[in-house]
Amino acid sequence: MFTGLIETLGTVSKITPMGEATRFLIQPAAQWNDVAIGDSIAINGVCLTVVPQNESQDGYGFDLGPETLQVSSLSQVEEGSQVHMERALQVGSRLGGHMVQGHVDGVGTLQEQTWVGETLKLRFAAPHQVLKYCIHKGSIAIDGVSLTINTLHDDGFEVWLIPHTLEKTRLHEINMGEKVNLEADLIGKYVERLTLGAQESQESSNITWSSLAAFGQQKP
Repeated sequence: MFTGLIETLGTVSKITPMGEATRFLIQPAAQWNDVAIGDSIAINGVCLTVVPQNESQDGYGFDLGPETLQVSSLSQVEEGSQVHMERALQVGSRLGGHMVQGHVDGVGTLQEQTWVGETLKLRFAAPHQVLKYCIHKGSIAIDGVSLTINTLHDDGFEVWLIPHTLEKTRLHEINMGEKVNLEADLIGKYVERLTLGAQESQESSNITWSSLAAFGQQKP
């Protein structure tokens, strides 16, 4: 579990094909002394596992399977690219952003950039499987960054970046048409599942007014 508050930027120093999989070697800008093999780190909003790598190489290794490359924007990352990095949330830590799983729901595309003073408005096109969980003033993770949806459209949404977000992330460096990882708010997914489950349970029930009549129950 993550919060969507980026801890540091990292540089992809090496990309190694491994059959259908790919290994990233990423060097974070900040030095972490508490990261161990097997730990989870969100890379551009994708939850990845730290794997062993050559001791002579600095940074952390991550293996990306075919599905991760297919459903996320990490397939367009190149050596030298900068990425957002966030370690997994520790129990007892403040949840400053919102609950982020690191499971990408879909890929969005930057459509518009508008500077207003020192703030930046971004408009993204997004697929239906993401938009159906989005609400006005709700939360969304864009490349792992927790942001608030300012305006919701039929085919996408808009967010505003304040100077602090501009300083700590690379969202202002995204090019027009560039793809980003999107993860909708977790709460909406559970609400949908519970609602569908209740409907399915009601539809599959064998209880009818006719069967209740046998026990003296009358239809109101």
